[in-house]
Amino acid sequence: MLAVSKRHSVEKIAKLHDLGQHCFGENYVQEAVAKMKQLDGVPIEWHFIGPLQSNKTREVATHFRWAQSVDREKIARRLSSQRPKDLPPLNVCLQVNIDREPQKAGVLPSGVRHLVELCAGLPGLRLRGLMCIPQPGSADHDPANSYRRMLELFDSLCEEGFEMDTLSMGMSADLEAAIMHGSTMVRIGTDLLGPRPPLETDSC
Repeated sequence: MLAVSKRHSVEKIAKLHDLGQHCFGENYVQEAVAKMKQLDGVPIEWHFIGPLQSNKTREVATHFRWAQSVDREKIARRLSSQRPKDLPPLNVCLQVNIDREPQKAGVLPSGVRHLVELCAGLPGLRLRGLMCIPQPGSADHDPANSYRRMLELFDSLCEEGFEMDTLSMGMSADLEAAIMHGSTMVRIGTDLLGPRPPLETDSC
């Protein structure tokens, strides 16, 4: 279970960590790095789960254990080359735009295999699996169908010999369906940390 802690205070994060939650996900690089400094010495496993821009890859490669939103070759290569040599390879998941939504980040299903093959061979990365944020449920769409297709894609890549162990999908509203369709990691925010504070105008 990944606790999504964006915009939540370091005090809340520390309290939840004391209760046994060790993995936390952040969407904004500068906000996350500031929290890391305040929580220095607390053994938290930090995951970057927000959109990844080229000008933020060095900070992600330097400060995080995981990057779950890798969606193109340029980003993968930069993360690999910028990962400090004294740190273990950066764990990465490829974000898949499983429902092919034009406004959403992520590699299209047809491009996943190429990116998997690339990341598996980059020395600064450890390919762990796939991540998705499916189209919200509605009268016309059942997210369970998206999760089923993600599992089929994940299984097909594993059958080809790619060593992956993580299928990151599902949030508070649909975690049951995600788990039933093979999710190994769910991303939970409000249900763990309460309502998220308003977004400040200068957010990073």
